[in-house]
Amino acid sequence: MTEDNMHTDLAAELAALRQEVHELNQQRVIRAHSSWMRMLWFYFVRGLAVGLGTVIGATFLVSMAAFFLSQIDFIPIIGDWANLIVDEITRDRMEPTQ
Repeated sequence: MTEDNMHTDLAAELAALRQEVHELNQQRVIRAHSSWMRMLWFYFVRGLAVGLGTVIGATFLVSMAAFFLSQIDFIPIIGDWANLIVDEITRDRMEPTQ
């Protein structure tokens, strides 16, 4: 390999490396972390989304569990326990707060 070919290969590799670094710097995550205010806003919105998803998911799971447990009347121990839970939930809905 001659020295000119080696310089040409190195220049091509350097140009490809510069292009890759430029593409990486244009990624959304890198741009969101470019300033501390953007980073703070990015994580704030992310935290709101995670919190909302957690609340909605937990509400759905608990309501489905309470529904299925309220349907179990024929198993003595679990049926009584499930009826107590359902009564507690419905009692809080029916009674006005003072």
